[in-house]
Amino acid sequence: MVVSGKVTRDSKVRVIRDGVVIFDGALASLKHYKDDVKEVGNGQEGGLMVENYNDIKVDDMIEAYIMEEIAK
Repeated sequence: MVVSGKVTRDSKVRVIRDGVVIFDGALASLKHYKDDVKEVGNGQEGGLMVENYNDIKVDDMIEAYIMEEIAK
């Protein structure tokens, strides 16, 4: 379930276990029920696959983020 904000198809993700980042990568897929979607919002349930990572355990936290370039 998305606890805060939203997860978008182009988000990068961090897998956090016991307070330590154990993987940082990209999403392979994002679903809401059985439908492929572009985003899952706050309070919604969704499913995701993380690209090149398949060792997610119970109680792992997945943090989604987007890198933005800011002009100085």
